Amino acid sequence: MTRTVAGEARRVDDEPAFVLHTHPYRETSAIVEAFTEHHGRVALVARGAKRAHSELRGTLQAFQPVILAWAGARELKTLVRAEWQGGMPLPTGDALLCAFYVNELLLKLVPREDPHPALFAAYRDTLAALAGGDAQAPRLRRFELTLLAELGYALDLVHEAGGTTSIDPAARYHFAVERGALRLPTRIDTPGIVVHGATLRALAEGRFAGAATLGEAKRLMRAVLDHYLESRRLASRRIVQDLQALEGEEES
Repeated sequence: MTRTVAGEARRVDDEPAFVLHTHPYRETSAIVEAFTEHHGRVALVARGAKRAHSELRGTLQAFQPVILAWAGARELKTLVRAEWQGGMPLPTGDALLCAFYVNELLLKLVPREDPHPALFAAYRDTLAALAGGDAQAPRLRRFELTLLAELGYALDLVHEAGGTTSIDPAARYHFAVERGALRLPTRIDTPGIVVHGATLRALAEGRFAGAATLGEAKRLMRAVLDHYLESRRLASRRIVQDLQALEGEEES
């Protein structure tokens, strides 16, 4: 609920949210980046959150549903109240790295105070699925597609670029982010990635049969997301790469 009282700052009460990230602010406070159901991503000052006996220390945890209240008319709001809702297990192991990756995508791609209720629901469902042990790669691909669609970058994975011709599962395509799928052989000057039509159809239908399709879908989505991330790197990707490098050294 949002209300504005004459002479007072704009206040929002009882807003479902998830904490994406926190970092220190001055001596005893923190800045909280939260993803909310009806107000999108918001930045909040949590005063006194770093004090040893602050109730906020245990409440403002990532990957857990909370109810927030805040006040303020500027981009950086003041957190008024935070209540832990519980009822959702925490992701662990590889699922935890996947959850950090999803948070980074929201932090780097979703503008502040841009409401996306459908994306909020997809985020909540993705966290629950990861924590519940669902297959990670298909879940991440579905979330990435929802994220892009909500931001206005929806991918046409059903038709060839520039027309109504359906994607041929047996064909190979050069996928250019700003144009779509162009059947090979085709000379184009737009950066893209080579992908099989079967992979595009699998992404469109949300089904993935086999490691080859999953691997190709991952490479495609990484290329598309990198296009919109521009020069912003994802720390979660680097952590996974470092872990894989360490595992390779141990095996050798």
